[in-house]
Amino acid sequence: MSLSGAVAMGTGVMIGAGIFALTGQIAELAGPLFPLSFIAGALVTSLAAYSYIKMSDAWPSSGGIAMILQKAYGPGVIAASASLLMALSMVINESLVARTFATYALRPFGQETNALLVPIVALAVILLAYFVNAAGNRSVTLFSLVMSAIKIGGIILFAVAAIWVSGIGAGAFAESAAPARPMDFIASVAFSILAFKGFTTITNSGGEIVDPHRNVGRTIMISIAICAITYLLVAVAVGSSLTINEITAARDYSLSAAAEPALGAVGFYFTIAIALAATASGVIASVFAVTRMLTMLTDMKMIPHSHFGMSGGIRSHMLVFTVIVAGALAVLFDLSRIATLGAFFYLIMDMLVHWGVFRKLRQEIGARASILLAALAADAAVLAAFTTAKLGTDPAVVGYAIIGIVTVFAGQAMYLRRVPYTAPTDK
Repeated sequence: MSLSGAVAMGTGVMIGAGIFALTGQIAELAGPLFPLSFIAGALVTSLAAYSYIKMSDAWPSSGGIAMILQKAYGPGVIAASASLLMALSMVINESLVARTFATYALRPFGQETNALLVPIVALAVILLAYFVNAAGNRSVTLFSLVMSAIKIGGIILFAVAAIWVSGIGAGAFAESAAPARPMDFIASVAFSILAFKGFTTITNSGGEIVDPHRNVGRTIMISIAICAITYLLVAVAVGSSLTINEITAARDYSLSAAAEPALGAVGFYFTIAIALAATASGVIASVFAVTRMLTMLTDMKMIPHSHFGMSGGIRSHMLVFTVIVAGALAVLFDLSRIATLGAFFYLIMDMLVHWGVFRKLRQEIGARASILLAALAADAAVLAAFTTAKLGTDPAVVGYAIIGIVTVFAGQAMYLRRVPYTAPTDK
């Protein structure tokens, strides 16, 4: 995979999940300062990326995060469980973006809150992702390249036009509302981080990127920079067109809600089209990445596997399992809870990566302890604030997250007691 192809894959996942699915939820927590939440998320993500870049430079692997955790913790419960948490957060991302696709697709018909149609359309786009991925890696890469170019250009065009028409001092930025409490603003950064987490898909493709020792790190930082600029422009555009209450009310489709008053019907339908392109490509790229990761975890005997009578190899089985789980989540949970579960799973996994690299590998790969500890502290602060905020507004979802994490660790402990470990091949 070329440098441009890897960047397309990373930005394809990030932009599909970030702007369209999370802008309203970030604004709900951060208030008028919500564009700054994306900047804070980019900074925390850049700190976090340090661990992944240093590890991928040393050992580029198609296993990516699984390889990092195995080298940091050895073949045991922590590495296997954290890897599975990452895979689950990626599957959660697929359901998040699929429901976002459905919400935008139904928006022109006034059915964006229809409890029956939203999951049906979400399932349809997940099935589309299955067929594109089943066609092979080349189809996914080509599709991601084309769609990334379309959606990034379209999103930037929307943002610039909306800002030009509305002006920066209108909408939410003209309100006299008090800024969010510091704890709520920090909590909002959890969703911003989730909007950037697609960079980790690049580490899962290390075995396919041309000159990976050089290009993995470059690809990660380029993808984060592109998304940071795009997110900031769109956040300012939405904030200049709508008040905070309006953004919150339309949090599942805030870009289309912002386009209509700023740009009229043409802007509205243009934004819908870009949203559909972005979210569809995001689901396809995410399915590709998580299928690769689950295949390697299975090869390493870090997770259980059964073919259930299906023909084909492990990767084709993992593709089927991935779309089944993503489809189930898209039916069972709304956007807010899907995003919340993804944030909890990802932050726990990310902290385990930083701690493992700091504790055991920093000297071997030449990593600076201060940066590793700063990334760990940033994640911990965001996780604490996010947990506090959710306990106040939706304590049940915190319970779901805890149950999920405990189940993963307990299940992996039981499985690994009876299955021998198989070392991965870094390629």
